[in-house]
Amino acid sequence: MLKTGHKQPEIAKTIGVHKSTVSRELRRNLGKRGYRYKQAHAKAKERQEDKISPRIDGSTWAFIETLIRKDLSPEQIHGWLKENMDISVSHEWIYHYILQDKHTGGDLYTHLRCRKKRRKRYGANDRRGSIKNRVSIEQRPDVVEERSRIGDWEVDTIIGKQHKQALVSLTERKSGLALFYKVERRTKGKTEKAIKQLLSPIANKVHTITSDNGKEFANHETVAKELKCDFYFAHAYSAWERGTNENTNGLIRQYFPKNRDFRTITDKELIHAMKRLNNRPRKRLGFKTPNQVFFEEELTVACLPNRQALTT
Repeated sequence: MLKTGHKQPEIAKTIGVHKSTVSRELRRNLGKRGYRYKQAHAKAKERQEDKISPRIDGSTWAFIETLIRKDLSPEQIHGWLKENMDISVSHEWIYHYILQDKHTGGDLYTHLRCRKKRRKRYGANDRRGSIKNRVSIEQRPDVVEERSRIGDWEVDTIIGKQHKQALVSLTERKSGLALFYKVERRTKGKTEKAIKQLLSPIANKVHTITSDNGKEFANHETVAKELKCDFYFAHAYSAWERGTNENTNGLIRQYFPKNRDFRTITDKELIHAMKRLNNRPRKRLGFKTPNQVFFEEELTVACLPNRQALTT
């Protein structure tokens, strides 16, 4: 209509818009060769894209990347950001971000914990022998099952490559606080020493300890007397009765995998792993950290036994 000499008001009336709409369209998109609809459409798309800003800015992604490198899971990051910074980033987006980083040669995916399928263990007879004066989990107070108080612990051992050395692992049921200690051999004496070394500094927060039926826990009476607590044993091949500790052991394996020679583990590595695990926000804790729940401290404070308490 422009090329045939029609005025803007006529064009507006014909296509059913206000004349100012036609005027604005021509002012914005008129080129050197006049008005061309393909060129006008391209210019309009460019203006639209320029106005759209990403919902999650670069600084937020940089902070998320920092949290990923601290070994927080995408779900933990999502919950913590929403709870503490009022920022909503779904865990699916974070997984997608990690995947994109991997495809471009990045290493963020290495900070995701292992998600291998767990094999069901079909045990036959318990051939580990009996432990003198063991007290069954059936006699444990109901309050322990409720997770309503601080001070109920679960204990286990994690074996190194070729059964060379081990970690004694302790987990507090309510807060999920994880403590572990390296021993040269998985004997009852060294296991007893490890438990007392880790829990003596916080003995006022030790009410019960629950273990499996491993012979390394044969000195349970000495441990209970020293820490003034009660010691219980789960049923044979019933790992779910110590589910908190079993789950924590899986997280510990992220730092000390099965193919790792435990003889090479340093005190610095142990402390680093404990700080990472105990400063992770947990979904079941309302995205608070084990440290916050156990010690009632802030996220940045790592309330752990001192370095001397970790040396064998």
